[in-house]
Amino acid sequence: MTPTAKPVQASPDLLDQAKFDQRGLIPVIAQDETSKAVLMLAWMDREALRRTLSEGRVTYYSRSRSEYWRKGDTSGHVQHAVSATLDCDQDVVLLVVTQHGPACHRGTTSCFDEAGRNG
Repeated sequence: MTPTAKPVQASPDLLDQAKFDQRGLIPVIAQDETSKAVLMLAWMDREALRRTLSEGRVTYYSRSRSEYWRKGDTSGHVQHAVSATLDCDQDVVLLVVTQHGPACHRGTTSCFDEAGRNG
């Protein structure tokens, strides 16, 4: 069981300031709130970002499946958004999260862990 999500700390106009690419997507870097480790990179469209900011549960957009996926709904490895900020060009989101379980689909803490590169 994961704790109830808290409100996401973000600029009130972050959604309007975000610059989405020609496909309507923006890259999102998920960073662990406690360790500060980079957990993963994924993509969001405007609706996924809106859901994440309003609900606190992280929702990404799958480019390969062309559908939304809320992190942890299948695996149980839920991400709760703590804060969201845009980079200096406003075309990348840094999402600080509380991660429950491994972030990587291969079972590693981070998609950038050495163990995640094997197999």
